[in-house]
Amino acid sequence: MRNILIIGAGKSASYLIKYFLDKSQTENLHITVGDINVENAKKLVGDHPNASAIFLDVFNEENRKKAIEKAAIVISMLPARFHIEVAKDCVHYGKNMVTASYISPEMKALDEAVKEKGLVFMNEIGVDPGIDHMSAMIVIDRIRDNGGNMVLFESFTGGLVAPESDTNLWNYKFTWNPRNVVLAGQGGTAKFIQEGAYKYIPYHRLFRRTEFLKVEGYGKFEAYANRDSLKYRSVYGLDDILTLYRGTIRRVGFSRAWQMFVILGMTDDSYTIENSAEMTYRDFINSFLPYSPTDSVELKLRHNLKIDQDDTLWEKLLELDIFNGTKKVGLDNATPAQILQKILMDSWTLAPEDKDMIVMYHKFGYEKDGKKHQIESKMVILGEDQTYTAMAKTVGLPVAIAALKILNGEITTPGVQLPITKEVYTPILKELEKYGIAFHEEEVPYFGYDPANM
Repeated sequence: MRNILIIGAGKSASYLIKYFLDKSQTENLHITVGDINVENAKKLVGDHPNASAIFLDVFNEENRKKAIEKAAIVISMLPARFHIEVAKDCVHYGKNMVTASYISPEMKALDEAVKEKGLVFMNEIGVDPGIDHMSAMIVIDRIRDNGGNMVLFESFTGGLVAPESDTNLWNYKFTWNPRNVVLAGQGGTAKFIQEGAYKYIPYHRLFRRTEFLKVEGYGKFEAYANRDSLKYRSVYGLDDILTLYRGTIRRVGFSRAWQMFVILGMTDDSYTIENSAEMTYRDFINSFLPYSPTDSVELKLRHNLKIDQDDTLWEKLLELDIFNGTKKVGLDNATPAQILQKILMDSWTLAPEDKDMIVMYHKFGYEKDGKKHQIESKMVILGEDQTYTAMAKTVGLPVAIAALKILNGEITTPGVQLPITKEVYTPILKELEKYGIAFHEEEVPYFGYDPANM
C-alpha cells in the first residue's frame, strides 16, 4: 500500500485524516500519523486497519528520517517554523511534501533542489492561506480570460464561533492556535493600496482602523488589515491594480475591545515578567497600571483607558474575570502575551458541543469595455463539534485533496509553490464543493473609491 505520512495530529488534522481513511481502500493507502503525543494520533486513527499511529519527535533526526524514508508523500501539519527539517529530508529522500503554512524564506531556498529532483512541495494549501488563493485566482483568471482588467481586489477571512455557540460578549472563541490570535498584527506595519494610494497602519492603530462587511443570514462583521497585502500583487499577477486589501474578520466591536490590551501592553511577547507563576490575574492587570495609594485596580484601569461606566467595554473585561485576586497565572517566566493567552483560554476555549464558523469574503472590481463591474464572492462554513471543526475542515481537506492528487500524478509541476495555477486550483475547488465548501457569487454595483479622498 502507498504510505502517506502525516506529521502532527493537532486541531486541524481531524478531517485530513478522515479523508484518507475513507479513501484508503479504493486508493490503496496506508496512513501513518506521527506525533510527539502519540495518544492524539491514536485518537484520530482509531482502530482503522489501514492506519497506524506512531511516536514522532521532529527534532529526533533518526526518528524523523526513518519515518520520511518509508513514505510515498509527506504532509507536515506542524507549526510553520518546524517544517524546514522535514522539507530537507524530503529533498534528500525524494519525497513530495504538502503543508498549509506560508512559504518561509528557508522553504523557498529549497526551490532549485526540489525542481532538480522533480518534486512537488505544495504550501499555503489550507484555508487562509489556501482556499483564499484558489477562490481568488479562479475568479481573477476568469475575468482576465474574458477581457476584463482588474482594478480592485479585497479579501477577508475569519475563524469565528458559530451563531448558536456565540455565548460571550466578545462574540469570539478560539478556533485555532490561541497564540497566533494574541500576537495577530505584530511583526510589521500593515500595508495595502487603495485607488493607487499606499496606506500604512502601525500595530498600535491596527484595531481602530476597520472595514465593515455584511453576510446575508449572518449579519454584520468587521475586518482589520493583514500585515502585508502588497506582496500579493505579484503573487496574483495584479502588479498594476489600484486597490488591494486583505483583512481578518471579527464580529463588530471585537477590535475596539482588543485595542485595550494593545494599549496596556498585554500582547507584548518580547520580555518575561518576574515571578509570573505566582501572580494573580489581578496582579497581572495591575502591573501595567500606575501606582495609587487609594484607587483600586478597577478604577485605575477605567481611568487609564477612559472607559465610562455604561461602556460595553467594561462588561467585556469583567466577563474575562481579569480582576480575580485569587486565580494564579501559573506560568514560569511568562511573557505578557503568554499570560493574556492563559486568561483568555479560560473564557474562549470551545466547549465540546460548541461549533465554529469560517467566513470568507472576496470583492473583485474590474473594467471591461469602458465600464466598471464588481463581483462579490462569499463562503460560510459551520463546524460540527469541538473535533470536526470548520477550521479543521477548511484547512485539512484542501491539504488532503492536494496530497492525493500529487500522489496520483494529477499535479506534477515541480517546485516550492502555492496553489495559484489552474492545474492546481481547478480540480481541488471542484472536489471541495462535494464537501460543502463552496462560494456564492453575485454581480453588484461597483463601489470604488474617490481618488480625491484617498
